[in-house]
Amino acid sequence: MLIADDQELVRLGFRMVLDAQEDISVVGEAGDGKDAVRQALELRPAVVLMDVRMPSMNGIEATRRIVEAVTDTRVLILTTFDLDAYVLDALRAGASGFLLKDAPPDQLISAIRTIATGDAVVAPTVTRRLLDSYRHLLPDPDANDTSHPDPRVDSLTPREREVLLEIAAGHSNGEIATRLYVTEATVKTHVGNIFLKLGLRDRVQAVIFAYERGLTRPGAGSAPRS
Repeated sequence: MLIADDQELVRLGFRMVLDAQEDISVVGEAGDGKDAVRQALELRPAVVLMDVRMPSMNGIEATRRIVEAVTDTRVLILTTFDLDAYVLDALRAGASGFLLKDAPPDQLISAIRTIATGDAVVAPTVTRRLLDSYRHLLPDPDANDTSHPDPRVDSLTPREREVLLEIAAGHSNGEIATRLYVTEATVKTHVGNIFLKLGLRDRVQAVIFAYERGLTRPGAGSAPRS
């Protein structure tokens, strides 16, 4: 994996934690966005740990270029949350998730492993806080022009749409299974169908899709079936 952060001590700390894992190998470090893109193209790491605020090129643009050029490389955004007002843009650029910089080592390691397998890291509590804080960046569902709805939404079955809203609320597959009284395997099947029909890569894109299409809004949540 590749670590991209403009602070050398931060990179060193992450490297010490990650290199201690048998299944994780740090192949490079970058101190700015341009170097992160260059190394990603050269080394083609499975995961890039990407800071948002860096010189030369910020993490958002670097993420966009990496995802477009190296389809097998996934990007995990690092953020201080309270300061980075561009995380949502980074997710739109193709990042597979985001993590707070003060996350404990076990959470960091788990996130990297999850992303490396092709899934996305969308921590429920952080996702809800993020979307609620950046609600002004998202379209108002009440103001949507319904005369030209996204035809992909109509391709979803009622159950698939229900699962999409659960994803948008930040719930994991296990939580969705409990809330909808189905098996987790059934939820995984629905999630796969949703990604295929909507042309999405992962749960992060599903969350953004649901909000941008006005299917839900920050704080709306979803209620378990009775």
